[in-house]
This record gives sequence, C-alpha cells and structure tokens, in this order.
Amino acid sequence: MSHIGTKTAGDAPLASCHSKSLDDESAEVKMIGNTEATTRSTATEGLRLRGNMGVGSLVMSVLAFASPLATVAGTMPVLIMFSGEAAPGIYIIMTIMLLIFSVGFVKMSRSIENPGGFYSFVTVGLGKVTGLGGAFLAYVGYLLIGFFAPAFFAVTLQGFVANTLHGPDIPWYWYALAITAVTTFLAYYRIDLSAKVLTTAMFLEVVIVVVFDVVSFATSGGRVAHGIGFSMPWLTDAGLGMALLFAIGNFFGFEATVIFRDEVKSPERTIPRATYLAVAGIGVFYVIAAWGYVAFLGADRAQQAAQADAVGLFYNSAAQLIGKVFADVVSVLLLTSVLASMLSIQNIAARYSFSLASDGALPRLLGRVHKRHRSPYVSATAVGVLWGLAVIVLAVLGISPDVIYPIASGSGTFNVLVLMFVVSLAVLVYFLRRRRTKPEPLWNTVIAPAISIVFLGVVTYLAIDNYPELIAGSMLMTVIFMAFTVAVFVGGVLYALYLRKKRPEVYAKLGRTRV
Repeated sequence: MSHIGTKTAGDAPLASCHSKSLDDESAEVKMIGNTEATTRSTATEGLRLRGNMGVGSLVMSVLAFASPLATVAGTMPVLIMFSGEAAPGIYIIMTIMLLIFSVGFVKMSRSIENPGGFYSFVTVGLGKVTGLGGAFLAYVGYLLIGFFAPAFFAVTLQGFVANTLHGPDIPWYWYALAITAVTTFLAYYRIDLSAKVLTTAMFLEVVIVVVFDVVSFATSGGRVAHGIGFSMPWLTDAGLGMALLFAIGNFFGFEATVIFRDEVKSPERTIPRATYLAVAGIGVFYVIAAWGYVAFLGADRAQQAAQADAVGLFYNSAAQLIGKVFADVVSVLLLTSVLASMLSIQNIAARYSFSLASDGALPRLLGRVHKRHRSPYVSATAVGVLWGLAVIVLAVLGISPDVIYPIASGSGTFNVLVLMFVVSLAVLVYFLRRRRTKPEPLWNTVIAPAISIVFLGVVTYLAIDNYPELIAGSMLMTVIFMAFTVAVFVGGVLYALYLRKKRPEVYAKLGRTRV
C-alpha cells in the first residue's frame, strides 16, 4: 500500500563543529569496514544475523512492503482521482525514475558491503554526523509507516465483520493489538519464516489483481466509445503533484534488499537482481492495474468515477465485473495484504534499531541476536511493543483509527522520501570523491545519481508544498509533524556530535560498520 496519507545535504554546514574532514571520516569508515569480523560487538554475543533468502524471497519482501492489493484497492483510486486516465503514465514515469535511482543504489551496495542500508550509504557519502541523522529519520519513518497498518486493519476488519458477517461490534483497538501480536511473533523468528508468509500472501494478492485486470480488458469492448487507452501526464496537469506523491509511496521498501544483506544467499548477486526485479516488477504491476481501471471505467470517466467513490471503487468494480463472492474474497485478502505489509516494515525497522544498537548508538540490548533463529529478536519485539503501546494510548485518548492511519503513513512517507533525496546526494558525493583515485563508469556513479537528486528533490518539494493533503490533516497537524521530522534529523545530528566528543569509540563505529 502507498504509505502516504531539506535538510542540508551533508555535513558542510556543520564544518565549524568538525574536527575531521569527510575524507578523513570516509577513510576511517573504510578501515573499520575492512577489519576482520572476529571481534564483533559483544551486544550480538559473537553472532550475526543469518537467513537463506534468495532473489524470489527478497523480491516478495519488498513487494509485501508495497502491499499491492491494498495499493490497488485503496491508494490507486485516489491517484486516479487526481490524474484520471494519466494514472498508468504516472506509474511509468515513477518506474523509470526509481530504476535510475536503483543504478546508484546497486553500485553503492557493491562498494559498501554493510547491512545498514541508507544508514551506511549516507555515512560513507556525507559523514557520520549526517549518517546518524539519516538513520534516525529512517527508523522513525518506518515506525510511522508501519503504524498505518494496525489502524487500517482494524477499520477494514470491523467493516467486514459487521457488514458481511453480521458479527459483533468489537472495538477497533482489539483488532489492532491482535495484528501487532501476530507480526511480532513472526518477526521474532528467523527471516525465512517471514519470507514464506510474505511469499504466500503476495502470490494470492497478485492473482486477485491479475484476474481483475484480465476481466477488465476482456469486457472493455462495449466501452470503446469512452476510450480504453491512457495518456501520459503533462507538467500543467492540475493534480500531477499529488499524483506523484501517492505513486512514489507505492514503491517504498526496496531498501530491504540491502538491509537483509546478512540474511540472503550470495548477496553480491542476489541484491542487484532483487532490487531491479522489485522496482520493475512493482512498476509493471501498477501500470497494468491502473490501465485496467481505465479500461473498465472508460478513459473519459475514470477520474469522475474515482472522485465519486474512491473508497469503494475497487470492491464495487470487482463485484460488477466478476461477482460479489469475488469482491468478498478481495476483502479478506486485503486484510492479509495489510498484515504482510506490516510484517515487512517491522522486519526493516527492527534491523535499523539492530544496526544502531550494534554500533552503540542505541541500547546494546537491541543488538542481540537469537542464538537459534539468528534474528534481531529484541529489536523486532521492541517495534511491536512500541506499536502496541501507541494503540493503547490512542484508544485511551479516544482518537479514531480513521484519523490515525493517514497521518502515520503520510508523515512516515515524508521521512523516507527526504532520506532518499539525501541518499542520492550521498551516492553522488561518494563516487565523485572516489574518482580521484578510482575512476568508474559515469552513468552508474555520476549521471544516474544526479538525475535522482533532481527528481527526488522535485518530489520532496511537492511533498512539503502539499503536506496537509499528504497526511489528510489540518495546518496545525502539518506544522507539528513537519517540525517533528526536522527534530528527528537534528536530534540524530546532535547525538552524533555528542558521541564524537564524549564517546569517540562509539562514534568510530557509526555507519553499521563491523568491528
């Protein structure tokens, strides 16, 4: 599902606070990263994360984050509401742009062989101070994005139980706590168990959407007068900004390909293949699904239909095309789609806190590895506990779940979007610096990252400009959550400066380096 509802790009503005140059820090990171991993942090008790994920399992983990059925049923109608028949074209543009982003991303993953994801990339590119700020931004962002799921799951299941099953009216927070308990149980164990659950869920979701697509195109002959083709968007289109924001959130999660480096087979081959397959596969899937909507509704009527019934557009279209039984199956699989998405996000967030704890930036307890499952079981449990406590607090305060999930997903998406912009800058700076001694292909190391900076910079600007719509909140909520995002990043920066001065041994390890 689309989880929607800058910061100065580097340490240069903080130069007066630095006692080391970025080159010095880069050299230090490289030295530590190449140290033999026989004296690893005692926080992991000498153990490393382990798994047996291949390309397919890794791609499914990324696809689960995107929550394809929830996206097609929940977010895609909103995108069509803004863009109409141009929706498939917007997905084409987004796929191309993120494939270009992936060029630098994959090149960086081959150069920085650490499982810290964006945290490691920003650290080696822009320095440890910015890297820790980025890590905090990512961790909080994923926590917020993941928290969309308990509330959304609760609202969806409440409606299904009451309207379809005619069952009892159970308070939403019991459903929310139940799904949190299930994902925490799965995240506690070896990543292979999560991969099997996610693969099964993704297979069923994809089948449902493909059936909808096939029937949409097969029955569109009678609507030729209304047009079954799509158009490419133009810069002057009224809803283009919001459409781009909703579309980019549909692709989040492919950072998982490097986050799980220690838990995949042959990472040097698996990570690049999984990254490109995930981005391209998600893109093609969404292009065809959006086109299926246009084919069924008619090109000249798609936007109007979405504006009239964005919430029920997929369910009602599926019921009309295939039958109510099929639509009810969609409702059930929508619940498993949300669960799979939440599990994928929980696994990523847990590995962020594990990485930070292994480096000494968070309590050492969070850096423990389960002796049998080789999972970051304490960090995974901690994420579940945080979500559970948040559900309880919001329930006590009487806040409706309908308010919670757009704010959680929108603000979390903004965090990760800003971080992706910073990552593109870090990749470019890193390879420009390396070109002094080790020239590499311009496309991979300069041109593609530069294009990504421009593209993600534009989308980030759109996110700032349209933030109230992004979180479906008031101007007051906009100010609060944008200030919170800035505070998270600045807090990470200040904490890094504190560590450099007071705990240099911890500071030296920042960036998810192995010691």
